[in-house]
Amino acid sequence: MPPCSRHIVDTTSRPALAAHVRLTFNELRGKWAVLAPEKVLWPDEVSADILKRCTGDEPISKIVADLAQDYDAPADQIAPDVLAFVQEWSDRLLIRCSRADAEAAR
Repeated sequence: MPPCSRHIVDTTSRPALAAHVRLTFNELRGKWAVLAPEKVLWPDEVSADILKRCTGDEPISKIVADLAQDYDAPADQIAPDVLAFVQEWSDRLLIRCSRADAEAAR
């Protein structure tokens, strides 16, 4: 069996929630919840905004640009935080990432 390798997230990565992960709004608590096997996570408002954009359709560079516009913040300041967040969730196998350049080569 080949060794596992860590996906390094960059601005061309296209993040999507893993197949076993669901983002849902909990009406009772009035908060977003992430449901995964044997765990429930309660992301804060900004984290939930990032997760809602993790559809696999847009690269992180576009997600950062959209967040910068929505929060009226400089993209170069929020990009490291978004990359770190997506990397952490990717390492925890809650987000999977494809690469925009790999898809273009197909």
